[in-house]
Amino acid sequence: MISIPLHTLNDGTTIPAIGLGTWPMDDTQAEQAVADALELGYRLVDTATNYRNETGVGRGIARGGVPREELVVTTKLPGRHHGYEETLASFEESRARLGVDYVDLYLIHWPLPRVDKYVDSWRAMIKLREDGLVRSVGVSNFTAEHIERLGKETGVLPSVNQIELHPYFPQAELRAFHADKGILTESWSPLGRGTDLLDDPVVGAVAEAHGVTPGQVVLRWHVQLGAVPIPKSGDPGRQRANLDIFGFELSAAQMTAVADRAHRRVGGDPEVHEEF
Repeated sequence: MISIPLHTLNDGTTIPAIGLGTWPMDDTQAEQAVADALELGYRLVDTATNYRNETGVGRGIARGGVPREELVVTTKLPGRHHGYEETLASFEESRARLGVDYVDLYLIHWPLPRVDKYVDSWRAMIKLREDGLVRSVGVSNFTAEHIERLGKETGVLPSVNQIELHPYFPQAELRAFHADKGILTESWSPLGRGTDLLDDPVVGAVAEAHGVTPGQVVLRWHVQLGAVPIPKSGDPGRQRANLDIFGFELSAAQMTAVADRAHRRVGGDPEVHEEF
C-alpha cells in the first residue's frame, strides 16, 4: 500500500496530500469507487450535496472497513442552503446520507456573492466545528476578497479553499494568498477536464523522462506546488496510478514547462457563477 504524506491544517488537523474525487458519479458508482480506493490506500474522499452521491460515498466508506479516525471525509454546502439555520439543517442531512457521526472537512461549495449569505453560513459552520460535528471548516471557489471578508467578520479563516487548479489555470496569485494566510489549497479538476493537457507533447516528454504517465506528471505538479489534488476515477488501475506519485520529483524546469501554456478556466467564475 502506498504511503501518502500528510499536511497539517491551520486548526491542527491533518489531511492527505491527495484524495479521491467523486463528481459526477451516481450512488452506485461512488460506492464501488470509494470502496476500491480505500483498499488501495486513499484516505481522503471528497463529495458534495450537489453531487447527489453522498449516500453512495457513505456506503463505500462502510464497505471499506478502514477505521473512521484514519479517514478525511469531505462534503459541501449547496447554494440553496446558504444562511445560518439552513446550513445547520443541510449539514444534518448530509451527515445522515453519509452515515457518519461527524464530517472531517465541511466546505461552502460556492460563495454566491449576489445572494450574500455566505458569511451567515460560515458562522454556522464555525458552530458545527465548536460542537464537534465537523473537524475542519473551509470553502470552495472563494476569491481572496471573499476569504478576507470571512476573517474580518468572524475572526476565523478557512482551513482549506478548494479551487479550480491545473496547468492551464495555475492560480499563482490566489495560491500565494492562501500560503500567506495559512490556508491549504485543494485542486478540483486537477487534470484539466475537457482540455488536451494529458495529450500535450511537453507533458508527455516529462512523463517519458520519469517512466510515468502524463496524468502522474500533472498530479505530481500539484503536489510540488503544495496543493492537494482530488482526481476522480472509478477505475482501480487509474486510482492506483493517481496515487503512485510520491516516488519521483519534477525539476524546476519541468514544473515550469508543464504549466507553460495559455491560461483559461474550465469551470465557473466565482464572482458570478451560481449553483444552487
